[in-house]
Amino acid sequence: MRAMHCHSRPAPPAAARCCARRPSLVIRAQQVAGQGKVYIDPTEKEVAAFAPATVANLGPGFDWMGCAVEPLTQPQQTAAADVQGEGDVVTARVLPDKPGQVVIESIVGDGGRLSLDAPKNCVGIAAIETLKLLGVAPSCGVALTLQKGLPLGSGLGSSAASAAAAAWAVNSLFGCPLPKEQLIYAGLASEAAVSGYHADNVAPALLGGFCLIRSCEPLDLQRLAFAGELWFVLVNPRFEAPTAEMRAVLPKEVPMKQVINNCAMGGSLVAGILLGDAALIGKALNSDAIVEPVRGPLIPGFGAVKEAALAAGAFGCTISGAGPTAVAIVSDPEVGQAVQAAMVAAFKSAGGLEVNSAKVVRLDNEGAKRV
Repeated sequence: MRAMHCHSRPAPPAAARCCARRPSLVIRAQQVAGQGKVYIDPTEKEVAAFAPATVANLGPGFDWMGCAVEPLTQPQQTAAADVQGEGDVVTARVLPDKPGQVVIESIVGDGGRLSLDAPKNCVGIAAIETLKLLGVAPSCGVALTLQKGLPLGSGLGSSAASAAAAAWAVNSLFGCPLPKEQLIYAGLASEAAVSGYHADNVAPALLGGFCLIRSCEPLDLQRLAFAGELWFVLVNPRFEAPTAEMRAVLPKEVPMKQVINNCAMGGSLVAGILLGDAALIGKALNSDAIVEPVRGPLIPGFGAVKEAALAAGAFGCTISGAGPTAVAIVSDPEVGQAVQAAMVAAFKSAGGLEVNSAKVVRLDNEGAKRV
């Protein structure tokens, strides 16, 4: 097991600890062909888990900063359908007499584009890796269903939300023996299969809040606390920007002046988070001189969208993840509504793009949870 350091993560309130009242783990020895073998039994027959959308990079924080976001009004989470559109929901069910097997029974909301073959799907990979992390052979298999609430290739951490929800659902099925920090390894293995070995989406999808990724090999991250509430505007146009394609345009060499700018703005981004200063976060987010200049032109109308957001009162605007979603930081929900309208209009007029979704959201400090 690789070393992992995860620092300064405040405990969530008791009501938010989805496994706070978990039943005792059931680990037993069973005779198999004359030899003793240790198994872990599930503590429940079925568990559904939700993981939120995430905003990665945040301007100068390319591949090392991300945060989780949630809607302003929390839905009544009595069924998976209630959270559709804000994140992904994975249901894990016990498969008796199929120890260690992982199968995907169904996927809803992907338009038939995702594979049902578990080793070829991010939820299946995350589930398989979570079972490995248990350290003890499971006495049963796991059947998964996935409800996609996030569009594919949106820049909102779609694959990370699926992986985080799958890891938390499977972990919960066995009584939550693993902390969320350990499940990041399962999410990393899943992300590596679809978008690269980086944790700036999957870490906040699991942990909530802001996550600063110092290293993935070995995994070393810092969860950063933001005092108060932080408001974002997310506008997702009808235009797909696959992560692999958006990575292909990144420069191989960067002028020193741009490096210095991004180092200063990255420091300002962290300072803004720790100081609880939304304006400073917005200023830093708005100032990427390396990645946004090469990715922005690939998203029709993005330059005009950024200008419109700033003119309407946003502290800053950039590309969420690999895009095409544009993200802005605002002072409050009322300003957010004006910024949202301006960004939608700019995507239509300058980019000729209709919009899948446009909303004002806030920082999500919980991350993956049961529903």
